[in-house]
Amino acid sequence: MSSVLYDVPGPKAKRRNVLYTIVFLAVMGLVAYWVLSALAEKNQLAVEKWSPFVTDSQVWTTYLIPGLTETLKAAALSILIALPLGAALGIGRLSDHRWVRVPVGAVVEFFRAIPVLLLMMFASAIYAAYTPVSSDFRPLYAVVTGLVLYNASVIAEVVRAGVLSLPRGQGDAAVALGMRKGQTMLYVLLPQAVTVMLPALVSQLVVIVKDTALGGAMLGFGELLSQNRQITANYGANTIATFTVIALIFIVLNAVITHLAARLERRLRQGRKAGAVKDVAPVVNVETGGAGAGA
Repeated sequence: MSSVLYDVPGPKAKRRNVLYTIVFLAVMGLVAYWVLSALAEKNQLAVEKWSPFVTDSQVWTTYLIPGLTETLKAAALSILIALPLGAALGIGRLSDHRWVRVPVGAVVEFFRAIPVLLLMMFASAIYAAYTPVSSDFRPLYAVVTGLVLYNASVIAEVVRAGVLSLPRGQGDAAVALGMRKGQTMLYVLLPQAVTVMLPALVSQLVVIVKDTALGGAMLGFGELLSQNRQITANYGANTIATFTVIALIFIVLNAVITHLAARLERRLRQGRKAGAVKDVAPVVNVETGGAGAGA
């Protein structure tokens, strides 16, 4: 027997897979034991290093929650600006007019090639030299600017690839109906390409959330990861414990984003299937000579 993707394993292959799984789990167990032993030797598993996150609420109210708020603020602003800007740049790269396509392509390739941290530092220097933005808000502005410029360029390529992945007949059918290029893109191609682009877009949204930490490391932005310095300064040398808690918060946050995106993707796919069934129904009625035949 075989499936679409691979041949169903036989008895020998199943035994080998079980053996490989056991060996892998054993190796992972040894690695985990070695890591925990090394941490225990350095006194990093002591209760006093981990207890503040459970017994002292000020760790959360003074450091972690404000840091998480700043992370979410920067990520939300970046996403709200980068998504429409990236969609506009992606559509511009698909333009039939060379005077639109070439400059947009140059902008996308330029900002996509520069590291996002370098964009943040450039933005911070420009805000400091040429704008009246105060030093209190400058790190946030610089982080959002860098994230928007880089991720909008990446999203533009995602949009372009998603539209180009659709069958050519979709655009030809819209043209045959008399739709203009803008109408075809807005009402025919983009709605269908959304489900194709969604996994890549979700990955990029997760990247935006994580890259806010770059501003904390280099620009003094008070995001979640930067709170590590204040926590270790006030609660002892519990760097490992603090990094672990912050990493868990990032994992939960990105898991929530991925879960919401998965639900949205299922709803979009179900909506497309329901629309396809409605479109097929009149044809079935005509063939059977039922009530739909007159229509």
